[in-house]
Amino acid sequence: MSATVFSALHIKPAMLKNLASLGYSEMTPIQSHTLPLILSGKDVIAKAKTGSGKTAAFGIGLLTNMEINSLRVQALVLCPTRELADQVGKELRRLARFTDNIKILMLCGGVPFGPQLSSLEHGVHVVVGTPGRLLDHLRRGSLNLSSLRTLVLDEADRMLDMGFQEEITAVIEATPKKRQTLLFSATYPAAINTMSEDIQREPVEISVDETHDESAIKQMLFEVDNDERIEAVALILGHYRPESTLIFCNTKIDCQNVANALVKRGFSALPIHGDLEQRERDQVLVRFANKSASILVGTDVAARGLDIKELSAVINYELSRDPEVHIHRIGRTGRAGDQGLAISLFAAHESRRISAIEDTLDNSIPRINLSALSSATGKPLAPPMITLCIDGGRKNKLRPGDILGALTGEGGIAGSEVGKIDVHEFYTYVAIVSASSELALACLNGNKIKGRFYKIRRIC
Repeated sequence: MSATVFSALHIKPAMLKNLASLGYSEMTPIQSHTLPLILSGKDVIAKAKTGSGKTAAFGIGLLTNMEINSLRVQALVLCPTRELADQVGKELRRLARFTDNIKILMLCGGVPFGPQLSSLEHGVHVVVGTPGRLLDHLRRGSLNLSSLRTLVLDEADRMLDMGFQEEITAVIEATPKKRQTLLFSATYPAAINTMSEDIQREPVEISVDETHDESAIKQMLFEVDNDERIEAVALILGHYRPESTLIFCNTKIDCQNVANALVKRGFSALPIHGDLEQRERDQVLVRFANKSASILVGTDVAARGLDIKELSAVINYELSRDPEVHIHRIGRTGRAGDQGLAISLFAAHESRRISAIEDTLDNSIPRINLSALSSATGKPLAPPMITLCIDGGRKNKLRPGDILGALTGEGGIAGSEVGKIDVHEFYTYVAIVSASSELALACLNGNKIKGRFYKIRRIC
């Protein structure tokens, strides 16, 4: 029997059936290396980036070892951002469909305490959260981790980069010393090794070589002066016309300035950075993921944990100081068999950074002259979708099927014209093909959803 199939593992038949229904036929490299260890109760420190399948690796492990009859917090997943926590929580819920009554709760900032307190009072099995909000609940006495069996630190390097060391330490001190600890990190700085030594017991170190397929990602370098960067980005976007682009900047100020400059030039661009309110961040990420915005401009921290499955291009407005971060950035495109484009701007004095990146890649990157793109013409591509916001969400017991039914039933809109439906606690976002947006808006405003009217508005 192949060691890459899930049936080779000691997991419940119902879980295997659910994995098959989700399209999980074979394990990814990180899953095949870590899952047997996780299921056997070992501590693991694994080098794994977004999109490697790490969530399913630790998710299958902690759900398989769950005692359903004990309504106590048995597993805790720490994430650096609310967006990643939301992504992890959704994946765990999908994996947990194999059995009834598993309760999974997300504890993140930016939302009211009240509903979280109520959920904790009723009991949960798995908590996914950010360090700050988890610590708030621990100090209030509303979160009890005395029965914890599995602790997961997801994207641990980014949590340390964001300054969460003290909060992480305080949360871990509230957990039992006898526990399984799983540490996943995209990079292995010295601080990660120190953390592992402090919180893990004889961990097994896993590092799967996941270098990018040269044929899947086309890399290019453009040398520019600092005052030419905005015009260079506009020229590149106009020439290559990618449907979706993630632009990386090194500061949040640059993120805002680049997005503003591109909007003035007619591009559909949105910034993502720490100065945005949580609801604004949610809307930005939803609009980019559902293709009602074409360009997202962010820092490495702000863009971490994005669940973007189809990304045409990555543009490095500025080079990262760390070659591994560069590889992580460009690895967001060229996935699932699609061709990706990775373009980096650099100044003449940054030749050492270029050399470090090429040494890490073990390959040279072609230099292209901007003058080769000077004949590019044409309007910026308009996003294919628009986003509608419904003032109701999970707390109103709304489900994607309710929205889809209202649109394709009373609205007469074809199912193929409805894109991603994202149900949050108090709001729901639905993507609609641009040509059908007015019809969809009229339909949802004029008809009840699950027996009541909701306020609907267009947010882009």
